[in-house]
Amino acid sequence: MTSLSLSGRSWILRRYNQKDLSFIKENFYLDEITSKLLCVRHIKKDEIKSFLNPSIKNFLPNPNNLKDMQKSTLRLTQAITNKEKIGIFGDYDVDGATSAALLGNYFSELNLDYEIYIPDRKSEGYGPSIKGFKDLINKKVKLIFTVDCGTLSFKAINFAKEHKVDVIVLDHHQSEIKLPSAFSIINPNRFDDNSNLQYLCAAGVSFMFLVSLNRELRSNNWFKNNNIIEPNLINYLDLVSLGTVCDVVPLIGLNRAIVKQGLKIIKSKKNLGIKTLFDICKIDTTPSIYHLGYLIGPRINAGGRVGKCSHGANLLLSKDPKISFKLASELDQFNKERQLLERDLLNKILSESKNYIKDPVLVLSGKNWHEGVIGIVAARLKDKFNKPVIIISLNGNEGKASARSIVGFDIGSVIIAATQEKILLKGGGHKMAGGFSIKMENIKKFKNFVFNKFDGFNQNLNNEKPLFLDSKIAPTAVNLDFYNKIALLSPFGSGNPEPKFIIEDLKTINGKIVGEKHIKSVLIGADGSTFKSIAFNAVENDLGSYLLKKNNKTFNIAGKLSLNEWKGQSNVEFIIDDISVNKTFKNTVPSSIG
Repeated sequence: MTSLSLSGRSWILRRYNQKDLSFIKENFYLDEITSKLLCVRHIKKDEIKSFLNPSIKNFLPNPNNLKDMQKSTLRLTQAITNKEKIGIFGDYDVDGATSAALLGNYFSELNLDYEIYIPDRKSEGYGPSIKGFKDLINKKVKLIFTVDCGTLSFKAINFAKEHKVDVIVLDHHQSEIKLPSAFSIINPNRFDDNSNLQYLCAAGVSFMFLVSLNRELRSNNWFKNNNIIEPNLINYLDLVSLGTVCDVVPLIGLNRAIVKQGLKIIKSKKNLGIKTLFDICKIDTTPSIYHLGYLIGPRINAGGRVGKCSHGANLLLSKDPKISFKLASELDQFNKERQLLERDLLNKILSESKNYIKDPVLVLSGKNWHEGVIGIVAARLKDKFNKPVIIISLNGNEGKASARSIVGFDIGSVIIAATQEKILLKGGGHKMAGGFSIKMENIKKFKNFVFNKFDGFNQNLNNEKPLFLDSKIAPTAVNLDFYNKIALLSPFGSGNPEPKFIIEDLKTINGKIVGEKHIKSVLIGADGSTFKSIAFNAVENDLGSYLLKKNNKTFNIAGKLSLNEWKGQSNVEFIIDDISVNKTFKNTVPSSIG
């Protein structure tokens, strides 16, 4: 452990088997670093080829492996034949917007009559409501799809059933044993689904549904008989990859192939809405997961947080450049408002919640905290304190909450259990995030309920934040050739983290503040080689102070490589996550690559 890590984190080098590394090098003709990274990720030898070259063809399972898939496909086929009007009820986040846009764009190619409904976060809350379904039914809709929601929507689905309207749920949130009386529920996380596709987000589930539908219509000669060109579903992977990255589901199996191929589709600018957002953000380099997760996604989400909830889906459906530019510009402005609200609420909570910081789970509440940003603030606090965080915004005697969790503590199951115990009014989620509504008088009871659940969580936190690292490298490894070797394992994200490295015995040649809160430095190694580095948001912490201080002491850095593309030039720099002034690491292995 590095007791002198400036961020207080424990640096842990991932273990690997030297025999496995040698086997991979010799049998797959790979270099040392790629072989090692495959080892520390425990990629099975018979899966290495598909891991390095993920293709939709190799990973796409039979859609009918998902419970209710065939039943749902046949119902929509019937609706298409009978020319029934279709409704799409979507969530207001990126996964919901991309799922709604997937169905909407596909239905448009088939010239089907459909309506989209995105609820207002503040007045309607999450998921299907009687109000929303009533609106769709009044527009003569005969079949409703719910996307990224619906698994626990008993009342709204019963309302639709009473009005002789079928509901098909396309979702990925956790279920109870009892399910709503929908016509069908396609959800890899429902208790009786055996597809082993639990890692899919709603956009992934919606894509699987379109694959099934496309096959059914093709087998019936529907495209030929109706003189319609069969849609190329590969072209929709831009939307699926955007939903997959922004919902932070694991980039394993089919998800890896979706994102790998989806980034190529985004580069070809087939979706006008995504292209317009890239233009607004002034992204003129090769699209990356960073662009989707940190630039595009937050702007689509901003509509549901502080602006108009339907903007995201409408932008991704738009075929009109003027409308697309208007929607994208407004989403960009909403995002700026969201950033200000988020910063103010985060500072307010940090200053007011010092008495609760030692709690195993942070359960915080306040009057009229902005419901659109409590989820992001919960995520920030979760990262800062390395513990689950639940933030409740109170309005009168009732509160709405967002929760974010750490690996191993299934917050979605906890929320569902509390709902079943009648502690919560309603709620749901998945392993890492969730939301619910609660009566103010039940907050203390809920807090005790969560604490008791957490007591059974056997991860030993010890307030010690681990920083897992893949290898030590030499300063000379900060170059384009080495970066490209690492990129063979992309796309990186949840389930396949971006490789992180240690570089030892460095000194600062110069350091300067850029963009008000970041620090750029030129570092020099013991061998005299130099490279550029950047530490984000470091001005006000110990990391920044150390990089800007003039001293002759050597230090070690931990972080990752980053590619900068500007005016046709490609340069690699090191993003510093942490600094230490000694060399004691856990699980150290004698390896230096570079």
